[in-house]
Amino acid sequence: MALIDVVKYDGPSDVYAWKFPDQELGTWTQLIVNQSQEAILFKGGKALDSFGPGRHTLSTANIPILNHVINLPFGGKSPFTAEVWYVNKASSIDIKWGTSTPLQIKDPKYNIIVPVRAFGQFGLTIEDSRKFLLKLVGTMREFNREELSRHLRGVVMMNITGILTSYLIQKGISTLEINAFVRDLSTHVEREIAVELQDFGIKVHNFYFENINVPEDDPSISQLRKVLNKRLEMDVVGYSYQQDRSLSILEGAANNSGGMQPLFMSARIGDSLGNAFAPQMTQMAGAMDVAPPGISCSDCHTMNMQGAMFCSGCGKSLTAPAAPPPLTVLPHNCDKCGKPLVAGAKFCAHCGDRYHACPSCGADTPEGSSHCRECGTSLPKPCVSCKETIDGSARFCNHCGAGQAQGG
Repeated sequence: MALIDVVKYDGPSDVYAWKFPDQELGTWTQLIVNQSQEAILFKGGKALDSFGPGRHTLSTANIPILNHVINLPFGGKSPFTAEVWYVNKASSIDIKWGTSTPLQIKDPKYNIIVPVRAFGQFGLTIEDSRKFLLKLVGTMREFNREELSRHLRGVVMMNITGILTSYLIQKGISTLEINAFVRDLSTHVEREIAVELQDFGIKVHNFYFENINVPEDDPSISQLRKVLNKRLEMDVVGYSYQQDRSLSILEGAANNSGGMQPLFMSARIGDSLGNAFAPQMTQMAGAMDVAPPGISCSDCHTMNMQGAMFCSGCGKSLTAPAAPPPLTVLPHNCDKCGKPLVAGAKFCAHCGDRYHACPSCGADTPEGSSHCRECGTSLPKPCVSCKETIDGSARFCNHCGAGQAQGG
């Protein structure tokens, strides 16, 4: 069998891994590796050496690992068998993915199961050629773009449901609001998917969602939209769900024929409507200067019996708060403006000057004074050493023991 003199790849650019068809090589064979490619030599299923872009001569000097395995002689054109794999390391940016069937996701806001469809694309680069060949390619002779995309779509979709659900629950986002968070969600999913594909020697980049939607004809989605539209309508008009139900019951009763049962139902409905619209009726009575019976709670507007101490609707006290105690005017005036001071004051209510009370008589003294101007008592002063406040007549600090200078 003739020995191969030149090993090179001339196939299409969409092939990620390709095995040279012949295994009968010889020393001094020229191995040509194109840009963005890497060549791996295999012997007995083990990766022996790798070669980057350029021209390489398969000799004992260039492949010492191979020489050690098959014991190549140093001279001559010795034959040997080995597999040569080419791996395309160029970046691909348009690997598409999508859900073949809607994902069943529990909406964290409305607690219902919602079908969600999503699709998008991502880019990839083969970083570890050996790991890629051993874990993905196996015994195949060629691994092209279509086969890689099909395999990676399976890996992505296997993880996307759990990642998407955990993200929605963690952020408290409804499936109907998810399109507003597509950018953050894309970054989150890319980070999670990258960990999964790293085991195959693949680096993921530019993962994003092109669209996330829910089937419009799904019964759960139709019911949810109906409820949300009804709530929006009630918010705009300004009445509650209880009031809306009371009006619906009254309308149904009005369509019934005569008899005692409709009459009894009308009486019950009247009571229900009275309770439902009590706040609005109370406001209308106040607007017409008509005093409603009983006591209306200022918080929830529930009507209560005369003499009630607490509201039967919210529990708030219905009694008026006790009057605050009267202010006590001190027999001393502010040293700055001369206006009277009140008990418990820290500042003058007229000029804002701080109240420096004498510990003996309570008179207001100017800041920095050493003696009260009314009774002559020595005022508290800061220690000359530790600055703690001490008695004005103290000779030594009771905190640090430092001697104090005695003023006149």
